[in-house]
Amino acid sequence: MILRAGPHLFDFSQRTFIMGILNVTPDSFSDGGLYADPSKAVDHALKMAEAGADIIDIGGESTRPGSLPVYAELEIRRTVPVIEALRKRSSLPVSIDTYRSDVARAALEAGADIINDISGMRFDSEMPGVAARYKAPVVLMHIKGTPGDMQKNPVYEALIPEIIDYLRGSIHIAMEAGVEREKLVIDPGIGFGKTVSHNLEILKNLETFTGLGLPILAGPSRKAFIGNILGGLPANERLEGTLAAISIAVMNGANIVRVHDVRQAVRAVKIADAIKRA
Repeated sequence: MILRAGPHLFDFSQRTFIMGILNVTPDSFSDGGLYADPSKAVDHALKMAEAGADIIDIGGESTRPGSLPVYAELEIRRTVPVIEALRKRSSLPVSIDTYRSDVARAALEAGADIINDISGMRFDSEMPGVAARYKAPVVLMHIKGTPGDMQKNPVYEALIPEIIDYLRGSIHIAMEAGVEREKLVIDPGIGFGKTVSHNLEILKNLETFTGLGLPILAGPSRKAFIGNILGGLPANERLEGTLAAISIAVMNGANIVRVHDVRQAVRAVKIADAIKRA
């Protein structure tokens, strides 16, 4: 499988790609407030690029469990200056982490290449049209509920089939609007309306999602389920758990892993890729 994002080419037959997380928010669960200043955000993005990131994923609204939405105008004010400044200093692909069409449009105009939509194009009916108009690749993620309520006792009758059905519906929504299938990536949404056992089941059975015939993104980085398994460790102490989770994800079919700790993830993924392709 090959994904084209503007001038960039991702050949997933060659290796797993690294998406570096850049939250320009005051309240994200792991790094909230660290990169709210645009200059600090750009410096961190360049450091991630130097460390081996293939994509920089910029988000202007926290979607941690229990978070409240912000206005699109605020999200744009947080993200667009960073994208514009980064675009002047790096050609690395940039994705905009948003479910709002206005934010996606502004980000793409500023130089972003990819839309990363946690709702799988379900929260904003205008998003599919924006993606089609700009010929932007889209990450379609599964979420149960909204960030504000997704972790309030999430229940499934059949976890994997329900997520696959949701993603299949999102693929249909995107393609009906004119987004080419070759522009789509799927994400089962680890931590978004899932218990610890749900997250483990997804990672263990990630290969099942290859049946949809699209590249898979996995994002377990520093998530609460890792801290839970490790006795309540805080987000900034979940590196080893994250590396274990992304290694399993790679072995089970992930084509892109979304991470906070890029340098360490690059090393872990190289080993996992080498074993997988041996």
